Amino acid sequence: MARKPRIKNLVVFESFHGKRYSDNPRAIYEYMKENCPEYDLIWSVDKGSIPMFKEMGVPYIRRFTFKWLRTFPRAQYWVNNVRLPKWMKKPKGTTYLQTWHGTPLKKLGTDIEEVYMPGTKTSKYKKNIITESKNWSYLVGPNAYSTEILARAFHFKGPVIESGYPRNDALNNPEPSKIAKIRQNLNIDPKKKVVLYAPTWRDDQFFEKGKYRFEFQFDIEKLKKEHGEDIVVLARMHYLVSESFDFKQYGDFILDVSNYYDIADLYLISDVLITDYSSVFFDYAVLNRPIIFYMYDLEDYRDRLRGFYFDIEAEAPGKILKEQDELFAEITRSLKEGHADEEQFKRFQDRFCEWEDGRSSERVVNRMLYSKTAPVLPVMAEKEISEVV
Repeated sequence: MARKPRIKNLVVFESFHGKRYSDNPRAIYEYMKENCPEYDLIWSVDKGSIPMFKEMGVPYIRRFTFKWLRTFPRAQYWVNNVRLPKWMKKPKGTTYLQTWHGTPLKKLGTDIEEVYMPGTKTSKYKKNIITESKNWSYLVGPNAYSTEILARAFHFKGPVIESGYPRNDALNNPEPSKIAKIRQNLNIDPKKKVVLYAPTWRDDQFFEKGKYRFEFQFDIEKLKKEHGEDIVVLARMHYLVSESFDFKQYGDFILDVSNYYDIADLYLISDVLITDYSSVFFDYAVLNRPIIFYMYDLEDYRDRLRGFYFDIEAEAPGKILKEQDELFAEITRSLKEGHADEEQFKRFQDRFCEWEDGRSSERVVNRMLYSKTAPVLPVMAEKEISEVV
């Protein structure tokens, strides 16, 4: 298959194993659709997600079908945000853009000291990481902090495109009409505030390999009694969490939006984010809205399960809480008063959102398509731009 002629100007996109139309691949696709008409763009899609792609009118090819096997290896470009199956080798002449899917707080790749995922030995896991990264032509860096970490953790020897995250372009200067439309589509009362709850998965809490479980560590009914008249909770589980949550008993107070195609829309309509160790808070900080950290298992997660790249207790852009009552009280406070510490939040923004100016997709596409060797410069500060002008 790899010996067949390369399909010039064909770009195949995939997000979270073909299950979503989202994240950095979506942002790059939409930029190219608008600005690169000479390229043919198509998505690699899991069987279960085909109805969504049909509904949205996005061109796709079903993953692992005969047609897919005749097309995917011959594409000139691959754009992906997670690893491909280890048997899929990159053919010579294919450019593979690996965007990944988050600024790392928790250790990842070969930096993980011991892997607790089911059916995976630490040595095998790290070997697979290294084998996969050898296929990458480029790796996208969301900020200067991430560049060294991502390259080291994945043993990636190629160029890191220091651009900011394409998926965050949508968070810059969002249109009020777009926000209103998203809220309307989710049937959210326009008078209510929106709280987005987006925790990550736990490596050692699973049903089987690749399917993880999650248990809510706060009383939804009690939260409803305290805030049911004022807020709507959006529950967004990690894509590896396989459970379906039935919230019917809570009416319209809490919605399971785990399968909503792109979390960026949920960022836009929410007034506050609650998370734990997920990378979502790095992206949400672009919006300059309050963030709450509900880290009920902080010591275990930090000291045994994963480990962190920096001291989150010292640098978090919001309060870290371990008890339910503290969490509920902070929801009330943050919706009324905003950030817990304005200066701390600003320091965090300056460090981790430095390149998020709405043009990350443009920088990534320009590097991938048109400039194989020229470095991509980080975004200049306003002072530097004025000096050049």
